[in-house]
Amino acid sequence: MKQWSVYIITNHKNTVLYTGITNNLKRRIWEHKEKIIGNSFSKKYRLYKLIWFEMFNNPQQAIEIEKKIKGWTRVKKINMIKAKNPTFQDLNSR
Repeated sequence: MKQWSVYIITNHKNTVLYTGITNNLKRRIWEHKEKIIGNSFSKKYRLYKLIWFEMFNNPQQAIEIEKKIKGWTRVKKINMIKAKNPTFQDLNSR
């Protein structure tokens, strides 16, 4: 069964947040780190550090959660991240 991930990445100073969705989290984070996606937001702001993600079996549910998070304030996003990753460690390096 294919899984979908909603994720948040940031830069090395944790100053910019990007929320995305993918069906292959490992590949997608690699794409962000390698900056292979043209003139993207993540490339422009050097976003590569995976600081939060959640897995879903249903793509519609993942899309709904992604849109919900994108509508939140920065403070609400940071509180959600800190609940699972209080030090903003790169979860991709584990």
